[in-house]
Amino acid sequence: MKIQLLFPTGCLTFLFCCCTGKPDTSRPEASVAPDSIPAVQIPAPDTVPKPILIRKALLYDKHTLDDTYAYKDTTRRFQWDKIKAGLATVEKIRNLHAQWGILQNYRNRNGEAPLVRNFRRDSYKRVADTLGVERYQSVPLYLTTDTGVPELYGHDGSLVKYLGKPDTASRFAEIETVYTRGTWKVPDKYLRLIDDTVSFNKVIFVDRVNQNIATLEKSDTAWLVRSMNPATTGVHRPPYAQETPLGIFVIQEKKPRMIYLVDGSTATGGFAPYASRFSNGGYIHGVPVNAPRTGLIEFSPTLGTTPRSHMCVRNATSHAKFIYDWAPVNGALVFVFD
Repeated sequence: MKIQLLFPTGCLTFLFCCCTGKPDTSRPEASVAPDSIPAVQIPAPDTVPKPILIRKALLYDKHTLDDTYAYKDTTRRFQWDKIKAGLATVEKIRNLHAQWGILQNYRNRNGEAPLVRNFRRDSYKRVADTLGVERYQSVPLYLTTDTGVPELYGHDGSLVKYLGKPDTASRFAEIETVYTRGTWKVPDKYLRLIDDTVSFNKVIFVDRVNQNIATLEKSDTAWLVRSMNPATTGVHRPPYAQETPLGIFVIQEKKPRMIYLVDGSTATGGFAPYASRFSNGGYIHGVPVNAPRTGLIEFSPTLGTTPRSHMCVRNATSHAKFIYDWAPVNGALVFVFD
């Protein structure tokens, strides 16, 4: 089966309004012609899509990064081309007025997913599908023509389009995945439907390559940049640490203090403040506080450097609190990209 990812390798060229605080109405708005936006996975609405407009109007202005900035002997940047492509997807989602849902199986609460048709097992006996999505905490995706054995796994927290059920007696629902193209069947117990009043007007973009994070909010005519900050994503260091997964996720729950364990034990290692969970055990959170310390830590020099977290997206603590207060559960999207 062919799987097409949301973000292609090609880049867009565009102008960007570099104001802060209130929008500068004297300057032209940034825009991208609709036909130059990379193909996305949601069918286009009947109406012609409008250009994606971005303005800076920061609500959080601590530790703010420039559009491009120095890192060691290189330059890092915010990939506004890919952010615009993501926002184009969000616009299409908003215009479809469809029923949306979230794949859910945090800590296998809804039952361990069955083995997929083709899987691999690593040296730590962890099972993953052919795309590298691990079985633990994931959701089985079945072909629409075969509900005997699942074909792939879907990440917990993934946004999906709900297509309905073949009949009321069926325990399977039909869905369309957003980050990768595909129509699947999934057991009801792994699917949470989102209230149809949700409009997805708040989006968080996490860049694994440049180790930064941006939050954007929809206004009447544009997407407003609310913060631009350094972040630290997950590192591949089995068997405990994992990469922050790529995809389009929904904020699922919040914890003022997310308790974590010492690797390989049941001992409490400390806590991460203002944690917003979006996939599996992946949270957007503040600087970790190792036990026995109890006071909050505002910033770490490792933020924005190299991946080192356990799947989570580490932020300055005050920025994590901003997201904690700003992004609604089941109503804010998280894009993780390279």
